[in-house]
Amino acid sequence: LPLSFPGRPDRAAAIRTIHAALDAGVRVIDTADAYCLDASELGHGELLVAEALATWSGDASEVLVATKGGHTRGADGSWDLDGRPEHLRAACEASLGRLGGEAIGLYQLHRPDPKVPFEESVGALRELRDAGLIRMAGVSNVDEAQIRAAREIAAVEAVQNELSPAFRSSEGELALCERLGIAFLPWSPFGGIGKAGRLGEAYDAFAEVAREHDVSPQRVCLAWLLAKSPALIAIPGASRPETILDSVAAAELQLTDDELARLDAATGGR
Repeated sequence: LPLSFPGRPDRAAAIRTIHAALDAGVRVIDTADAYCLDASELGHGELLVAEALATWSGDASEVLVATKGGHTRGADGSWDLDGRPEHLRAACEASLGRLGGEAIGLYQLHRPDPKVPFEESVGALRELRDAGLIRMAGVSNVDEAQIRAAREIAAVEAVQNELSPAFRSSEGELALCERLGIAFLPWSPFGGIGKAGRLGEAYDAFAEVAREHDVSPQRVCLAWLLAKSPALIAIPGASRPETILDSVAAAELQLTDDELARLDAATGGR
C-alpha cells in the first residue's frame, strides 16, 4: 500500500522493499488495482508486484499474490465503487494481465457496493473461479452476515477487514473466520500507531512493552494481533526494507499473557 500512494518511494526502492520481504520468507503479497494515485495509473501496485516477482532470485511460484477489484479511481484521485459482475470480470481480467500467470491466487471484492446486491458481486467471484481466472475468492470490508452469505455463495477463503489497536471492531468477524476456517487478513494493522497516530494514549502501553523487549512498538503491535487467532495473516505495509524486516520479526516475538492483557486493556472499547 505505501508503495503506491503519496510519499511513496521510487520504483527501484519499492522493488528492493518487496525483494527484502520475499528474502525474509514472506509468501503472501496483498495489492489491488486501485492502489495508485489516480485513474491514469490504475494497477500501479499490481505492476510493482509483478516486476518484483519477475526479478526476484527465488521461486515466485511459492508466493501467493492477493489482489482486489471493485474500487474505482477518478482522474482527481477520488474513490468510488463498482461491484457489478461485468465490472469485476473486466477488472479481474485486467489484473491478471498485469500480474501474469494463468490465474490470480486470491481475488477479493474490495468493498461491497451499496448500489449492487451483495449476492451478485460475490456470485461474480464464483464465476471467476469457475472460469479458471482465479484460484481462491475473498471479500473485504464486510460484516459477519456478509461473511456467512459469501461463504454460501462462493465458498470464500479469505476476509480482509480493518483491525488494529486503534480499530478493534472487526474482532467478531475474526472470531467467525476462525470458526469457519477462513483466513483473516487485517488491513492497516498498525492503525496509525505512533505518538501522533490514531492510537493516542494507548500508544504508551505498546511503547512500554516494546522497551521491555528492546523492539519497536510496531513489532509489538503485530505480535499482539498474531496472538489473537491462528486464522490471522498479517499484511503490514512498508516502504523500506528495514520496516518490512521489523514486521517479519514479529512472528518470533512471544508476548506473555500479562502483556497481552495489558495491551487489550489499553485498547479496550476502541
